[in-house]
Amino acid sequence: MPIKRYGTVQTGAGGKALPFARAVEADGWLYVSGQVAMEDGEIIDGNIIAQTHKTIANVLAILDEAGYGVEDVVRVGVWLDDPRDFWTFNKIYQEYFGEHPPARACVQSSMMVDCKVEIDCVAYKTKDK
Repeated sequence: MPIKRYGTVQTGAGGKALPFARAVEADGWLYVSGQVAMEDGEIIDGNIIAQTHKTIANVLAILDEAGYGVEDVVRVGVWLDDPRDFWTFNKIYQEYFGEHPPARACVQSSMMVDCKVEIDCVAYKTKDK
């Protein structure tokens, strides 16, 4: 099965080209790059609640574009800027993944952009041959 890349021409803050694909699919596996609360190349204003909803929406949009759903997600990685946001983040996260909880890692980390949360994931589903 060939490797398929999604969103290789994208821009970030200030209209700068981003040197990675939003997601890469290979043999039924979909690897979604870290997503933040970005809209039109800029991080949205807002607290952890607004940024979590937007970040998860960005992840779900990529999954949908590739033909995957939340039920296909097997692992999620989460980076939080402030560990005090953990329980608020978890409440929102459960709204999206509660019925289909994947494996997950969640750590505190300084971010490369001015955001409160970043999320990546790996999804899998058997492809029709």
